[in-house]
Amino acid sequence: MKLYGLKNCDTCRKAMKSLGDVTFVDVRADGIPAEVLAQAHAQFDSALLNTRSTTWRQLGDDERARPALELLADHPTLMKRPLIELDGTFYLGWGKDVQAALG
Repeated sequence: MKLYGLKNCDTCRKAMKSLGDVTFVDVRADGIPAEVLAQAHAQFDSALLNTRSTTWRQLGDDERARPALELLADHPTLMKRPLIELDGTFYLGWGKDVQAALG
């Protein structure tokens, strides 16, 4: 199981603690592999973009109008997190639905 997130994100830390044996990928330091982004975007579409983040608020209108995959490649911190990959299936966030599915 892989968890894509930020090391200083409280939600990511909660998910890692609950999940136990997980490979953590810090998207700020390591980025997100293009194929992972493409698969996650195909599954979650616009929900993959965190439009409430500080990074999003700092972008101009021209930047916000770019395709989501390009934005996420350039600004991986725009991804809603955590993004959890388990056996080719992706889970987004750490809501009760994701906790139940992985718990």
